Amino acid sequence: MPQQGDHGRGDTGRPGGRTRGARRDSGRRQWAWIGAVALLVVAIVTAVVLVRPPDHHDDRTITVRRTAAAAFPGGLAQQPVQDNQAGRREADARAAGDTSTAGRLAVIADQPVATWLTDPDETATRQVVRRVVRDARQQGRTPVFVLYAIPDRDCGSFSKGGTAERDYLPWVRSAVRAMAGSHAVVLVEPDSIAQIHVCERLGADRLHLLRQAVDELTGRGLTVYLDGGNEDRVPVATMARWLRQAGVDRVQGFATNVSNFYRVDQERAYADRLADAIGGDPHFVVDVSRNGQGWRGTWCNPEGAGLGQPPHVTRGTTRLDALLWVKTPGLSDGTCNGGPAAGQWWESYALDLVANRRQD
Repeated sequence: MPQQGDHGRGDTGRPGGRTRGARRDSGRRQWAWIGAVALLVVAIVTAVVLVRPPDHHDDRTITVRRTAAAAFPGGLAQQPVQDNQAGRREADARAAGDTSTAGRLAVIADQPVATWLTDPDETATRQVVRRVVRDARQQGRTPVFVLYAIPDRDCGSFSKGGTAERDYLPWVRSAVRAMAGSHAVVLVEPDSIAQIHVCERLGADRLHLLRQAVDELTGRGLTVYLDGGNEDRVPVATMARWLRQAGVDRVQGFATNVSNFYRVDQERAYADRLADAIGGDPHFVVDVSRNGQGWRGTWCNPEGAGLGQPPHVTRGTTRLDALLWVKTPGLSDGTCNGGPAAGQWWESYALDLVANRRQD
């Protein structure tokens, strides 16, 4: 150990050297302390960065999304005559000599429209699927199906019904077997996710059931879109979380505006925000069947509504894959504003949609 008198020798023995040396040692100790603290801070920051929980996208397995052209090979198929409701009414009008009505209904009948699968009976559903797939194959185009038979459908409102809880997944499995390998597009249960916002009893059980349905649909040569709701309905962050829980990471994306009336620019802006919130670049489709006049103040048979632009597949330069006619124009939304039961043909309304259609 150094001797006690040695502490003052660093200042060449001049008067006051001991005090200056003490101050110098004190300064050195101060800088050493500051340096130690700085090193500690760096170590803590480094540790925090290293153990920070990963971003909520980092630990997810996300499917590679197809291009629009690959998702809809050949473009959109028209429905077979047996399933084309407007086409059947057009034929009836021509047979009755009412060429004016027939010509107006042809505006609807000549467009590709999605085929809704709503019958809980598995055999009947398979028959529809096989007929539509066969006809689309002859056209060299892509059929679009809508699964719409989830238990507690529409939360008991105008479109209530669906399968029993125990029968839903077998029903989905049966439909999927009939369309497997067809490259069909499948929209899964419109309203099923967005409706949780106002029908709390659906909750986590509904999302779990949809995730199981996704299990049945993936890996079968199909392009699948889940329910994305529409703008001003569910907060984007909430909808994104629900879609991830329902399995959107394993499908092409989501569908918006189904059976609704919002304009394309509004829906695209909403869908892009939702896709950003989901992460992983999901794609989307928008229903434009009746949005030619935009939102009319209600979702249920609004007056003044008109057909939207013709359905078509996009060029694929954005996440928007296609503008579709998902809702069949002319089918009632329910017993509101003078309409018949939900899903029933309402010819006067169909003709009004044609009269008010988007012209540009």
